[in-house]
Amino acid sequence: MATDVDLPKRQLTPVPIPTSTPPTLPVSIPQKRPLEDDHAPPVSSPLNPNPDVKPNKSQSHDDQLAMVREKPSRNKKDTLKKRESKVGLAADSSRATPDPKVRELPPNEASPLRYKLAPPKPSDFETARGPVFTLHHEVPALNGSAIQFYETSEHVYNKKSFHYLHCIADPAFPSSFYYRQTEPAPYGAHISFEDAATHMYLDQSGHHITTDKGFRTARANVAVRQGRWYWECKITRGTIRSSADGTVESHGHVRIGFARREASLDAPVGFDAYSYGIRDVQGQKVHMSRPKDFFPPGEEIKEGDVIGLEIQLPSEYLHRKVVHGQYNPAVDLADETEPTVEAANIVRDRIPIRFKQHIYLEKIDYHTTKELEDLMNPSPAGPSGNIGSRPADKPNPIHQVPALRTLPNSCIRVYKNGTLMGTPFTDLLAFLPPASKPQVQVGAREGMDDGMVGYYPAISVFRGGAAEVNFGPEFWYPPPGYQGPDDDGDVDMVDVDTVRVATAATQGSLDKIRPVAERYDEQIVEDVVADIVDEVDFWMQDGARVIDRTGGRDAKAETTAGIAPAREEIKELVQDD
Repeated sequence: MATDVDLPKRQLTPVPIPTSTPPTLPVSIPQKRPLEDDHAPPVSSPLNPNPDVKPNKSQSHDDQLAMVREKPSRNKKDTLKKRESKVGLAADSSRATPDPKVRELPPNEASPLRYKLAPPKPSDFETARGPVFTLHHEVPALNGSAIQFYETSEHVYNKKSFHYLHCIADPAFPSSFYYRQTEPAPYGAHISFEDAATHMYLDQSGHHITTDKGFRTARANVAVRQGRWYWECKITRGTIRSSADGTVESHGHVRIGFARREASLDAPVGFDAYSYGIRDVQGQKVHMSRPKDFFPPGEEIKEGDVIGLEIQLPSEYLHRKVVHGQYNPAVDLADETEPTVEAANIVRDRIPIRFKQHIYLEKIDYHTTKELEDLMNPSPAGPSGNIGSRPADKPNPIHQVPALRTLPNSCIRVYKNGTLMGTPFTDLLAFLPPASKPQVQVGAREGMDDGMVGYYPAISVFRGGAAEVNFGPEFWYPPPGYQGPDDDGDVDMVDVDTVRVATAATQGSLDKIRPVAERYDEQIVEDVVADIVDEVDFWMQDGARVIDRTGGRDAKAETTAGIAPAREEIKELVQDD
């Protein structure tokens, strides 16, 4: 509805014009001082006995510099090791410690650790001695004779994650503190007395073995790393099946196979992921404690049977490509080794120790890994940790975990009395570092190949079971295609002035079946070469000169203050059965 009354006009709200001078608040309103993060009371109090005065943000740069100048300077003290080095290396060392490393070298360039040791005793230069044999019992053999089993003593056992090898002092190795590796009698490939579980009885040649306890395992003193190798095992005490009623009489049990260094010796071969075994019961194959049928129905291993085992491994060149993640199945189809391939860098971190009348080289042994323990005992939860999720990838040559990588063209074949029974195991797990790792402790270095990793012939016996091993070259049942030592008849003539690197081309084809006894000779040569390489390496580290470490008894060596005097005696080991 219209009206004649005029409405008032709308006025605009005045907007203040900003000026350069901020408005001043009334004096009656107190100003609030902002709380600074670096505020500290100037006077000490019980709640803040020694406040740290921090520079105020409002302080000028000159005031901060003045505070810095007023602060008394702190004299940095040298560490104990640095003070001892300034005084001179004349202080006595109470323990054998490795020389400090300047920088960490890759495994292919690393050198063994050096230890400050006492001068060797005159008895250390004597020939290494084997164990002491004490007759335990006799067992009738299959041919009517008696097999004498002995209890071995006065020697060390490989246990508690340590590996022991015989050594001797040699005047030709002064830079290595005169100690090098050696072998005692009996010579040749045999069951190792040190690399066996306790309460096992052997003959003096190391070819017969038995026990009166539960399952015990012993490894041979030879490791195979590439090629095809064969050995035999005769069951001298086992199961007997009666031909009349078919009943089975048991004199004990035997298992045979191959085992790595990480495999347990207090369990049968095939117990874990580090060994592959064959049972005498029904001829089953066993890996990771999972027996599976292998022999045809009705076939089994009885007393008098000879079981032959052949292992086939790819070249170390291809093996290193697998463990280092450089293997390509599309390219590396043929296992061919280049004639100029670089040899592996053998790094042996070990120290001489005494055990009763013997002297050994002690090194940290390879130990089980969590990945293979999980493979043996898988969790119901998958890799993501959720139950029902996708299971983990099976071992393969290109697995993301080095310990779960397998070797292409690798397998184990089994023969019974000269007849091929089949191939129970294929795609064997890789063993070269980093697939194998040492026990985690002081002095252990990962990624180092000490030359002793590989697959060892292994045998397990149970409560009276007994067996005899034959590593060749004369076999009871030679495998097909095997050529004995006298089959060829040709002698290879080599120029003495020609130096060649041992490769697959010079050693012969990797497809040739060879007796494990020949591998023993190769292993001795490899140990000698590694000892010489270590001696030359230490000699170069000393400035290409021989330093006296005998306290003046070595007339050909130099006396220098650059080497710390050693302690009075090296460590002595004590082991309980």
